[in-house]
Amino acid sequence: MMPILDNLRLRDLAAIVKQNQLFYEDFCRFLISKGYDSIYAFVSECSDEKAILTLESYLAISISDVKLYDGIGRPYEDNKAKWYFLAWIMRDAPAQRLEPLLRSLEGDSLAAKKAFLINHLRKFVGPLFPDAINWTWPVLSEVMLSRLEGSRRALKGTQFEDLVRGVLRSLFLKHQLKFVVGDKEKRINNETYDIQITYDDRTILLPVKTRETMGGGHANLFTRDIFKAISVAQEAGFFCIPVVIAESWSGNLDSLNCESLVYIKTNPNQILAIEAALYSELDKLIPVFKAKLLQGEV
Repeated sequence: MMPILDNLRLRDLAAIVKQNQLFYEDFCRFLISKGYDSIYAFVSECSDEKAILTLESYLAISISDVKLYDGIGRPYEDNKAKWYFLAWIMRDAPAQRLEPLLRSLEGDSLAAKKAFLINHLRKFVGPLFPDAINWTWPVLSEVMLSRLEGSRRALKGTQFEDLVRGVLRSLFLKHQLKFVVGDKEKRINNETYDIQITYDDRTILLPVKTRETMGGGHANLFTRDIFKAISVAQEAGFFCIPVVIAESWSGNLDSLNCESLVYIKTNPNQILAIEAALYSELDKLIPVFKAKLLQGEV
C-alpha cells in the first residue's frame, strides 16, 4: 500500500488556524475600542495601569459569536479562549507554564491575576520582538500553529480512546455481552492504561498507542513503550491487548510477549478509516474477550 505522502496533520491544523483568524480580528477590534490601533500599539503601552485595565476589561467581556478552536477543531469555552489567546500571542504556554504561576500570585480575582501576569509577559516579550510585523496575523498565525500542534497529540489520544470505547460498547451490545467498558484510565506503576473492560472481578486492559511518523529513533521507543505496557500489566496479573494505530510500524509481535494485539495500519489522521478498521479488528477478538472474562482465563 502506498504511504500517504501529504502531511495531513498540517492540513488540518492550517484549516483550524484559518478559522481562528476571526478571533484575532475580534481582539483587534476590541483594542481599537480602547484606543489602540493594533496589537503592537498595545504591546508598546508605557502605562502598566492602562494595560492591566485593558486586559481586565477584555477578560470580563463575553465573546459568544466568535470562537477559538483547539488542535482538533473543538471550540474553547469563552474564558479559556481569551486566556489561551492572550498567552499564545505573548509566546507562552497557558496550561503548562502559566496556570501553575497563577496559583502563586496575589489578586482580588482570577481575572485580575491573569491580567497582571499577561501584562508582565507583555513587558518582557515586547522588547524581544520589537518590530510591528511580529504582532501581525501572518506571524501570530505561525505561533498559533505551533501551539495547536503541541496540544493536538494529547487531544488526539483522548479522541482515539473515546473511539475505541464506543466501538467496544457497540460490539458488546451486538453480541449481547454484559462487559463494562470503563470511562477512566487505570494506572499501574506509572504506566497508564487507557481502557478497562471488566466483568465481575476480571479485567482486561487496553493501552491505545498511536504514531504518525514512519522512521527515526522514536520508532524504537514506540515499540519499547508498547512492550513495557504489556509487561507491567502482566506482572500485575492483568491480560493486556494493545491497540496500535500507525501507518508504518515495524514492531515484532512475537517479541512483545503478547497473545492478542490490534494493529490498524492507517495514518492516525484518517478517523473514518480507523473507526471501520477498529470495528472489524475488535470484532475478531470477541472470542478472546469471552474466554478471558467469562471463562476466567485472565
